[in-house]
Amino acid sequence: QVQVVESGGGLVQPGGSLRLSCAASGSIFSLNFMGWYRQAPGKGRELVARINSRGVTNYVDSAKGRFTISGDLAKRTVYLQMNSLKPEDTALYYCNADVGTRYYWGQGTQVTVSS
Repeated sequence: QVQVVESGGGLVQPGGSLRLSCAASGSIFSLNFMGWYRQAPGKGRELVARINSRGVTNYVDSAKGRFTISGDLAKRTVYLQMNSLKPEDTALYYCNADVGTRYYWGQGTQVTVSS
């Protein structure tokens, strides 16, 4: 059994910052990627950023230059530092653990950017 737990969401004003944290635990033999997805009301889930076991990162274009993903897949942890937040970043953010044969998801943490 695998558990993925996120934390760190909240309400922030435009231009502010938040840091999301995620930890995976349980029967994980190896991880290909850990990453962050988000889903805004009425929209599909989209990849925000991910990192692999060698530290290689990918970002959605809208996050480049503002968000930074970091983590240690050997420790099953990943973080997302979000700066210069915009109202359009408002969404439920999910942590994802990709073990190759399937994805595991956290329960989501709400990020709301509003004045």
